[in-house]
Amino acid sequence: MLFAFLLTFITFILGLLLTKHGPFMLIQDWYKGFWELLSFAMQMCLILVTGHALATSPIVRKGIEKLAEIPKHQGGAIFLVALTAAIASWINWGLGIIVGALMAREVGRSGHLRNIKMHYPLLGAAGYAGFLTWHGGLSGSAPLLCATKGHFLEKQIGLIPTSETLFSPMNIVISLVLLAVIPLTCMLMAPRNESEIETIVDVDPALVEKEEVKEIAKSDMVPADRIENSRAISLLIGLAGLIYIVWYFATKGFALNLNIVNFVFLIVGIILQGTPINYIRAVSEGAKACAGIIVQFPFYAGIMGMMKYSGLVGIIAGWFVVISNNTTYPVFTFLSAGLVNLFVPSGGGQVAVQGPIMVEAAHTLNFSINKTLMAIAYGDEWTNMLQPFWALALLGITRLKAREIVGYTMVALVTSGVVFILGLLLLPA
Repeated sequence: MLFAFLLTFITFILGLLLTKHGPFMLIQDWYKGFWELLSFAMQMCLILVTGHALATSPIVRKGIEKLAEIPKHQGGAIFLVALTAAIASWINWGLGIIVGALMAREVGRSGHLRNIKMHYPLLGAAGYAGFLTWHGGLSGSAPLLCATKGHFLEKQIGLIPTSETLFSPMNIVISLVLLAVIPLTCMLMAPRNESEIETIVDVDPALVEKEEVKEIAKSDMVPADRIENSRAISLLIGLAGLIYIVWYFATKGFALNLNIVNFVFLIVGIILQGTPINYIRAVSEGAKACAGIIVQFPFYAGIMGMMKYSGLVGIIAGWFVVISNNTTYPVFTFLSAGLVNLFVPSGGGQVAVQGPIMVEAAHTLNFSINKTLMAIAYGDEWTNMLQPFWALALLGITRLKAREIVGYTMVALVTSGVVFILGLLLLPA
């Protein structure tokens, strides 16, 4: 929140110095943009809570427990946690955050019960490192935003289908390479000296205890309890949702946007949670992580408003044009996106702040808008390994501290950075 305030002040000062708008005009620009991202903010909240509800459903939890029993040694355990988290993050970033955390905790617990020593902080870091795939996946904010009708950049770039961003040859190759590189990087960092291994019990002995799920006995249920614990209600709503989802993809093809992605995860989560009360509890828990999105997005929109309505966006875009050519532009975009992410730790918020600038520069250079959007997306997810904003949920579940995982995630930042830069330089959009 403080960074959102700081960026607001910086943008205001730049507007005074570089544009013809005075203080009051800039305040008017700020307010004009303030409410332009409300629907987008709600879509971002839904991605998080629907992913959380899906990750904590009984069938997913049981799957995690079964997977946790597979590794026979520490290296395989670390590899499995990172790979599972990376796949889950590619599917949905809200799902990936929670699955990575639950996977790290369950693998650590299973290792303790089977007398296999596993370095628990590295398991937690592996669960978070998998988050490096999210913005090139099915819930990527920038690509899905630009495929959704009425988005705030539509006048500048129109609608861009995900076939040209998420499912472009470049993104497919980069995503596949990351699915191999991230787990290998994490596995190679495993301590070989047993005296250096900090197990899950060393972090918190209570983590090896099974969580108890309290359920009301049917004989104690009043009518209201019976309704909210009814599987039939969830199944009927789920069936209606599935009918629409099948119709959508049958008639429109694999045309992803923010709305259909959220709808799919909403319906699947309702079905897998089993009852309405289970789903509400899961969503309520996941909604705690939405506070930052809810309160910060209006300020990001205000920053966007000052940039757009004062003409500041065109001036800053011109700076990038001066220092870039068609070869270096995507790399500069990626690096600048990584820097911006340290201050705006939200993919959606970052698109609002940085998107107009980079799109304007791309138009001037006659550079691919698709590749520009993916460069922003990669930079945003890249420095999450340094900015622990989205790790808060994982740290809460694993009971690790940020300082215990950040050394490992910094190594993942370096190796993934090489993948992103080479992909942007060598692969077609």
